[in-house]
Amino acid sequence: MSSIKQFQVTFDCAAPERVARFWCEVLGYVVPPPPEGFATWDDFTRSLPPEHQDSSFVCSDPTGVGPRLYFQRVPEGKVVKNRVHLCVRVGTGLVGNERLATLEAECARLIALGAAHERTLYADEENESCIVMQDIEGNEFCLD
Repeated sequence: MSSIKQFQVTFDCAAPERVARFWCEVLGYVVPPPPEGFATWDDFTRSLPPEHQDSSFVCSDPTGVGPRLYFQRVPEGKVVKNRVHLCVRVGTGLVGNERLATLEAECARLIALGAAHERTLYADEENESCIVMQDIEGNEFCLD
């Protein structure tokens, strides 16, 4: 029998702190305290060699339940659709028009933060509605 393991989700991106702070707003996550010996993350960043400054950032679920999110700077931009994406579960337990209204309200909130609406998939005989979006660097995610 396998034991339960913790995991983190890693995002490749151009601007780690900017993308991390966006996802903090989306998920209600927080930026953890800076490493011991540093008053702020800016102080810590300035202590690094120039090539490592602003190369990564982290945010986490303040309840400790959700996975840690790690954002790392990469030289190349996003080219194709994500093979893995997050589904932000804002409509759990809701159906029909109530679900769609909840998803649309969250979509509007996230657009104000810089996200982009890609498409709305409306309910059919098999599935409830969901909304496909992109974060501030074009990574796809769903409102589910």
